[in-house]
Amino acid sequence: MFRSSCILTASRHLFLSSRWITQHLCKMSSSPQPVAAVCQMTATPDKEANFSVCNNLVEEAKQKGASMVFLPEGFDYIGSTREETLSLSESLEGETVSRFKCLARKLKLWISLGGFHEQGPNWETNRRIYNSHIIINDKGNIVSVYRKAHLFDVELPEKGISLKESSFTISGPSLIAPVQTPIGKVGLGICYDLRFPEFSVALQRQGVEILTYPSAFTVATGAAHWEILLRARAIETQCFVLAAAQVGPHHDKRSSYGHALAVDPWGEVLGDCGGEQPGLIMVEINLDKLKSTRRNMPVLEHQRDTDFYHSLEKIQL
Repeated sequence: MFRSSCILTASRHLFLSSRWITQHLCKMSSSPQPVAAVCQMTATPDKEANFSVCNNLVEEAKQKGASMVFLPEGFDYIGSTREETLSLSESLEGETVSRFKCLARKLKLWISLGGFHEQGPNWETNRRIYNSHIIINDKGNIVSVYRKAHLFDVELPEKGISLKESSFTISGPSLIAPVQTPIGKVGLGICYDLRFPEFSVALQRQGVEILTYPSAFTVATGAAHWEILLRARAIETQCFVLAAAQVGPHHDKRSSYGHALAVDPWGEVLGDCGGEQPGLIMVEINLDKLKSTRRNMPVLEHQRDTDFYHSLEKIQL
């Protein structure tokens, strides 16, 4: 069973009446605003089972009126060992991406594949991969590929966390320009990129309207930082932030925090998938709100050039 209910503006914001929420949800399918679906799933090493889950989520999103669907990091699989992770990887021309291209074309829907295990350029010799965020348009064509720049090499013994992504993953060479989509101009990140504000500010300077951070956050770091970081990135860039997520146990060695989230340019939480089970949230992308937020608080106009923010060491008293 897939949970598709949306915890609008988070359950703690009690000022939203149940009547308002009901009316809002009923209007979404006929709204003139474009609608995005932000998904949550529990990937395992079983690629076929994972595709079935993704297929169901994407079809449900289409039925509910989405123009674009966001799947999380590791949508294809989450391996239980380094060896398994590498053995299951594919190229962009492989079966997994081809199936999603066909799905996008069939449903006439844009799809964000939030973190694909892509065999690297020297795969035959070094057996290393990229963590790649792929955008497929409604014609089934790949229109953008971003390869994760910041790799999660973290040791937190007191939290039981020990992950070294760089042991099998190549760091991506650069940011990718925002992609024009039916819901707005989307800037691509992946998971750990969320912790680097320079990343989102660089995309902001390129005109991004929607930042997306598909993720598989650990339970410990998610509970401590997930919502705070996503809201911070939205507030400082005055963008919508969409973050598809993995949730629950993938195998006996790893679990994810969940809480796939959508945040508006003012930092308000528009939807939260919770931390227990797969599902999706439907989010209206009201670019008029983005424009009014930026007009009323013109942070972009107040930004200094990049040299200014690197000038501290040059100042002499």
